Amino acid sequence: MESKGRFITFEGGEGTGKSTQIKLLSEFLEKKGIDVITSKEPGGTEVGQDLRRILVTGDKDKMDAVAEALLYYADRRIHVTKKIWPAIEQGQWVLSDRFADSTVAYQYYGYNKRVPYQTLENLYKLAVGDFKPDLTILLDIDPKIGLSRSLAKAGHMAVKETRHESRELEFHNNLRAGYLEMAKKEPDRFVVFAADKTIEALHNEIVACIEERFNLK
Repeated sequence: MESKGRFITFEGGEGTGKSTQIKLLSEFLEKKGIDVITSKEPGGTEVGQDLRRILVTGDKDKMDAVAEALLYYADRRIHVTKKIWPAIEQGQWVLSDRFADSTVAYQYYGYNKRVPYQTLENLYKLAVGDFKPDLTILLDIDPKIGLSRSLAKAGHMAVKETRHESRELEFHNNLRAGYLEMAKKEPDRFVVFAADKTIEALHNEIVACIEERFNLK
């Protein structure tokens, strides 16, 4: 088996089940003898945890889309330099709950293109360069269902990370449409899965994709 590290990202709106599927995929890969770590954005590093608190808690109007994009890219730069790149260099596989596609989906499409796309492209080049995920798994679901799931989960959390959930449904519909548009533009990197099924069924579909894509059968 190749020793080369891989970078696989999970994307989608609120309540699509990304964290659950990342955990299950991590367990599957470990059984295959692959050295795998999991991470997330924002919050994949110690500094990122502070940025996460700022970005996903509190009032939805405490900052605008531009400020959000800049903070997300500060988090991303620290994430790639301190965690993702070193892990890949050591041959590890990194599974990340969100990466740069989230910033385009939320700060560009969600806000109805309030932050220019070229600005986000420039920030990407500055912070990340030419680096891209080997595979992006997009979990797609009706925003009404996803928001219901996410808010139910938040009810059991000590810290309410519901800043984006509190936005109007139009924002989440724009977000979903944006993700699907991005997936159409990069079909070699994105694989879209319907997330409105059982956890096990979705996991099996993702595993089949991973096995074929990375020759793990």
